[in-house]
Amino acid sequence: MDHGAFSDVTTWVFDLDHTLYPPSARLFDLIEVRMRDWVMRTLGVDATEADRLRLHYWQTHGTTLAGLMREHDVDPAPYLEDVHDISMASLVPDPVLAARIGALRGRRIVYTNGCAPYAERVLAARGLTGLFDAVYGVEHADFHPKPDAAAFERVFGRDGFDRSRAAMFEDDPRNLIVPDAMGLRTVHIAPERADAPHVHFHAPDLSTFLGEIAEHTG
Repeated sequence: MDHGAFSDVTTWVFDLDHTLYPPSARLFDLIEVRMRDWVMRTLGVDATEADRLRLHYWQTHGTTLAGLMREHDVDPAPYLEDVHDISMASLVPDPVLAARIGALRGRRIVYTNGCAPYAERVLAARGLTGLFDAVYGVEHADFHPKPDAAAFERVFGRDGFDRSRAAMFEDDPRNLIVPDAMGLRTVHIAPERADAPHVHFHAPDLSTFLGEIAEHTG
């Protein structure tokens, strides 16, 4: 694997959930419960129907929020505040990851389908506060979710970085299709490899991969 391919990268784009913290923290499980409950209350359906609808929204629109907005004209602000009101107790600081992110040369940003205040809470719990030049949430994409091309155009356009010298780290391979088309280097962070032409690199663990990059570009 040619980690030297990152030697000219000047912007590092990181997803949040299951990328800047491990899936074993199971933080998203708490969000899933709140999303299901929110759908139940708002649409007046039972848990089984709420789960069915959420799967439909995810498959059709990319996220539960996108489905609710497009199919039910839901106001995103109360939804985002409610579903992200969770405990961060399962997260622990990762000083090694913090050091490796801090050592990256260039601009470092977070881009999540969650909201930016939630992202800031996660970063604080992981000991990563102050390491990023910008934190973008779905609100900065005008509530278009990854993997929509419109979402990336809005966030990347807002930031203004050179896409030919950028790399993106994501746990969902769907969210790397558009960045690949835009010219970014793409890294899939997940236990299992996703064999797809838009995934350039794979790593089961972000910290280890960044350490390998440092060895080849330092």
